[in-house]
Amino acid sequence: TEDPQSKLVLLKYWNDNYTNYMQERTHFHKLDFSLEILNTSRQDRQLYEYIVSKGPEEKVWQIQLEVYEPVSDPSIQILGWALANGSCTVTLNCTAERGDNVSYSWGSRDTSTSGFCSRNGSLLHLSYPLQNASIACACTASNPISSRVVPFNSSKCSYEQGGKSPVADPALSSLPVLLLLC
Repeated sequence: TEDPQSKLVLLKYWNDNYTNYMQERTHFHKLDFSLEILNTSRQDRQLYEYIVSKGPEEKVWQIQLEVYEPVSDPSIQILGWALANGSCTVTLNCTAERGDNVSYSWGSRDTSTSGFCSRNGSLLHLSYPLQNASIACACTASNPISSRVVPFNSSKCSYEQGGKSPVADPALSSLPVLLLLC
């Protein structure tokens, strides 16, 4: 014989009366027959069943509850930069410290520079001519319940950017630099 299947009953409704077995964790809304889970946490992420019985007939709906932590403000890290042939090349990485199922994208509100900034994913390889004094890109970190945007404004691409010439200090391009943006 197989092991019997065990289920935790949260609420029973019968003849216009109901019993809430988890009053400290759930709230039943009789008006629309919804059940609210209070102070939702990741532990509530599971499969739930909604069962309606009428005489010998029973209908069962299964509902998968997903619980997501909101995305925190992302930060942009300069992974490397180079000045060559009249162009500036910068590699940026955008990451959020907290959040579930986070996806990243890059874009720009400025239509003249949007082609430079459009990219899906956390990495952006930005290459632009030096006559563009500044390129304004923005990283968006998002998940199904939240979205956060942080801007990146490239200043003039010159040796002052890192304090030393990349030729004089080849290790400079491999050192991560944290750019703090508000």
